Amino acid sequence: CADDFGATLPEMLGGAIAIRGVAGDQQAALMGQGCLRPGEMKATYGTGCFMLLNTGETAPRSSSRLLTTVAARLGGRATYALEGSIFVAGAALQWINEGLGVEGGGAAVEALAQRARSGHGVILVPAFTGLGAPWWDPDARGALLGMTRDTGLAEIADAAFEAAAFQTRDLIEAMRLDAPAAFGPDAELRIDGGMSRSTWFCQKLSDLTRTPVGRAAYEETTALGAALFAGLGCGLYPDAATAAVARPSTKRMTPRTPGPDADAAYAVWLRSVSRIRSDS
Repeated sequence: CADDFGATLPEMLGGAIAIRGVAGDQQAALMGQGCLRPGEMKATYGTGCFMLLNTGETAPRSSSRLLTTVAARLGGRATYALEGSIFVAGAALQWINEGLGVEGGGAAVEALAQRARSGHGVILVPAFTGLGAPWWDPDARGALLGMTRDTGLAEIADAAFEAAAFQTRDLIEAMRLDAPAAFGPDAELRIDGGMSRSTWFCQKLSDLTRTPVGRAAYEETTALGAALFAGLGCGLYPDAATAAVARPSTKRMTPRTPGPDADAAYAVWLRSVSRIRSDS
């Protein structure tokens, strides 16, 4: 990920620019979030969501239908990560904007969701294009469950945010099974991407996953990670640990919802998923 990869052609950018760092999108974000040690994990929330858990020099074989990927290769030494992907995260908010006629982007959906009745019981399983990890069910289709006569757009909007949190918990629980040693008392999910701009969502994410959440102060962690690899490649940093010090500061949220309440809500989510899976 950090080496001499040559240079760009002079005519492309007005001069030969040295290429000293190369990384995939999610691997660069993992570096940008400073997740270099086993047990450190990050999630990026865009239209979908990608979550990686660093497992160090151990390449685990997942029993929970996750992917094993290379986290980084530096100085001939490879480190690995477990990876899970969520097909629909922020795309559910776009559906409410475009499909249900709520104008104003994600901020408008959030404002609407904050007016939802407490304990409304609505579950949105946004399997618009199937279910990603750990279910891997391309034929599953989305559903709204738990609606009553009092259900309105506010409750559906809230359920869209909760769906992103529940799907994240799906990945956390799968990773916990595959790499239990990674989830010690200091475990934290570092997050970035569009949905992370919402402090309200970040707190909901922490509550429903029962995991502390650290939101990066700088959103473009993928670009930062690529730059840090390049810094290593050109000798600006002596090692990856020094480079990782440049990662953005985080705002930390800890769970406020009692564990039994969060677990009960997650159990409802799992029952809802079981009802829309194509193999159920």
